[in-house]
Amino acid sequence: MATWQSKVNLLALLTVIGGQAFWIQPALATGPDTSEAVPELELAQGIAEITDIQVEATDTGIQVAIAADGALREPIQSVTGKALILEIAGATLSEEFEDFAPVEGIALVQISAQPDNTVRIAITGNDAPPVVDIRSDLPNADLVLAITPGIAQANADDEAILIEVTGEGDDYVVPNASTATRTDTPLRDTPQSIQVVPQQVWEDQGVTGLNDALRNVSGVFQTSNDPRGQTFAARGFNGAPVLRDGFRSLNNTGNSGFSDLSNIERIEVLKGPASILVGAVEPGGAINLVSERPLATPRYELSLQGGAPTQVEPSLDFTGPLTEDGRVSYRVNASYRYEEYFRDFEEPIERFFFAPQISFEISDRTDLLVEIEHRREERPYETGLVAVGDGVADIPFDRVLTYPGLKAESNYTRVGYQFEHRFSDRWKVRNTAYYTRFDTFTFTNGAQTFLRRFFDEATGDLSLVPGTFEQPSNTFEVQTNVVGKFNTGSIEHTLLAGVDFYQRRDLGSEIRTAVALQPGAPFPVPTVADTLNIFDPNYDALSRFDPDSFIQTTTLEGLTRGWGFYVQDQVKITDNLIVLAGLRFDTVFQELTTAIPFLPAFGGESSSTSEDFTPRLGVVYQPSDDISLYASYSRSFQPNTGVNSAGDLLEPEEGEQFEAGVRAELLDGNFVANLAIFDIEKRNIALTDSLNPGFLVGAGSQSSFGVELDLIGEILPGWSVVANYAYIDAEITEGEEGTEGNRAANIPEHSFNIWTSYALQSGPLEGLSFGIGGNFVGERFGDINNSFELDSYFLTNAAIAYKRDNWRAAVNFRNLFDVEYIEGGASGNRFTIFPGQGFTVVGSFSITF
Repeated sequence: MATWQSKVNLLALLTVIGGQAFWIQPALATGPDTSEAVPELELAQGIAEITDIQVEATDTGIQVAIAADGALREPIQSVTGKALILEIAGATLSEEFEDFAPVEGIALVQISAQPDNTVRIAITGNDAPPVVDIRSDLPNADLVLAITPGIAQANADDEAILIEVTGEGDDYVVPNASTATRTDTPLRDTPQSIQVVPQQVWEDQGVTGLNDALRNVSGVFQTSNDPRGQTFAARGFNGAPVLRDGFRSLNNTGNSGFSDLSNIERIEVLKGPASILVGAVEPGGAINLVSERPLATPRYELSLQGGAPTQVEPSLDFTGPLTEDGRVSYRVNASYRYEEYFRDFEEPIERFFFAPQISFEISDRTDLLVEIEHRREERPYETGLVAVGDGVADIPFDRVLTYPGLKAESNYTRVGYQFEHRFSDRWKVRNTAYYTRFDTFTFTNGAQTFLRRFFDEATGDLSLVPGTFEQPSNTFEVQTNVVGKFNTGSIEHTLLAGVDFYQRRDLGSEIRTAVALQPGAPFPVPTVADTLNIFDPNYDALSRFDPDSFIQTTTLEGLTRGWGFYVQDQVKITDNLIVLAGLRFDTVFQELTTAIPFLPAFGGESSSTSEDFTPRLGVVYQPSDDISLYASYSRSFQPNTGVNSAGDLLEPEEGEQFEAGVRAELLDGNFVANLAIFDIEKRNIALTDSLNPGFLVGAGSQSSFGVELDLIGEILPGWSVVANYAYIDAEITEGEEGTEGNRAANIPEHSFNIWTSYALQSGPLEGLSFGIGGNFVGERFGDINNSFELDSYFLTNAAIAYKRDNWRAAVNFRNLFDVEYIEGGASGNRFTIFPGQGFTVVGSFSITF
């Protein structure tokens, strides 16, 4: 390996895939001889583990001596603020290292491992970035760094090396993400707001569900706690899709399950339309769960979580190589969860989760990942509370308003692969496919799901008719794209082009209800019908029923098949001016078959085909290394399934967003602030035709204007903060009579969240940390008619933890003052209003080998 002189100015991209690194040809080289060839990284090198680190003071600064069990590759240098960054590809770290103020002029030496087999060395100066002289002249060290403080490097203004950071350390800041562009792009170069929540954040907060993890992102709210799955709103629009590694297998509104965070590395939330990369989705944003991946270094973690109300969850996370050369590695995540539900249901929550993966480095340029994920869950059939007058019924929030023993079951299995081949240092192709099978079975209140649900607000009498709802479905998705880097003169391009295929089948969803058909009767008559008084319930008086006696009342079969074609170019015009332009074309076919045995005239088959182009254009200007100013325009579309009175298909729902913002990466990149202003409009929303009530018209529209502020990072060593605020004015601009000008359901005008923690950095209690935070959600209307309100609330959370060597113990207190609050309401109606969880204590212990 040749030694590169520090005066040579290179712009290079280090891409780390499957434990191997390779160079993209530098786009710009300046120096005495720009024609001199830059040596390429040897692709055949294996993975070396750093086993020992020694820092000693010298006459000119410090010396960092690093020993490893194999040959270490040449570090790649960059400068961020006052920090000198060195990246060693093809390396792992046995134990992370920190040394504060080792000598005058050096504030911190920090060495951390990344899960992409890269070790990062960050050396921060007090006044300026240090200078390094790389040597290998010590007998007991494989790499020696001679650090001189207080002297700025000649190339301090150069662009930092672009790397993929996928966290597992103690960092709150993740500089890169893939959701917004499908390329590993620094967030500072992305002209759209995207917020990343690393695993470390929700572990510190003692989070057990996706809804609480998303409180760390402005403008995102849970709207439903339906037993078949959570649903969320983003930037004022319900139905924000939950993606998994960029795939829509979880994007089945009301039927997506409860995501397990056991094998999730980070959560990326893209604000605004995501159609250019995802396809037909709502315009408010997309939630992408990024999975953990196999590591080439052995690592074994055992965890146990327990709390009150009764809760226990053991889990394991094992990873490491399967072959001596490290070309085949594995990862296994598994967990079991038992929890008494926080409302007075007889059924607990019980979940089993298992997710094995194997990664193959087929060659120096070809990688393959194969994975399986299985989740089985049982939980109570949650119907929520009801509205009385202009508010939620004044009853205990833990009161059950259905048959207490009803439950919901779900089985989720996902199988797939990710394949990548690098044709050269600048071009690569990726092909990924997943098959998902998701089955749900719920006991229901048939008066709610099929028959009209009767509720007398004056007396409190609520009608109950037992039933079942079975929803089997499968999804098949394929994504293939090509990523290439090239120059046109001095302008740099990152080109992405690809095709997606998506198919979801609803395999005969069946609704069965305790009813009977009577000769001559136009509708079935309930065979089991009960009345429950919400103010004075008598559960002993409710009927006992046999589900085998229920008759089939409705059968639904559906098919959605879509193709998407897209192209995107990230153009770096100058060092501080970037333009992103993209265009996608989608064609979506939908088919629905409905059968109602006792009303055959109302059954039948309908189909539709929707097509649309969705562009995106954005620009980023960076007046300094710390600040990025951006503006963007993007569109979305969502097929409509209804027809008008003439039998014509409705036009697809369309959305468009204008956004502008500023992102600041402060304190040497350890603290990030993002301020965004947006204006979104959604058109062609299906409404009931007032002249022909059995049909629809695409005449509805909704607007959403807002401002968001997100803060995350480390203010001082050991002191971390996550905070956000959102102002959202979401309004029905065109709707059914009486709704125009109303606020959108479940969307508060104001909300903010904050969490801060501090870990002692030295002394006998080093590793002890404390955390405290709060969540505020303002008043919301419960439906689009604005007929009732959901009160504002503020929750207080706290934590104490101790981390030492390879183990960590913590106690978290959530909703410390046991505040009663409403988290959201399904579909914005008066009969499914979901309360949030009261005071909870969660204890946890984990140990890593």
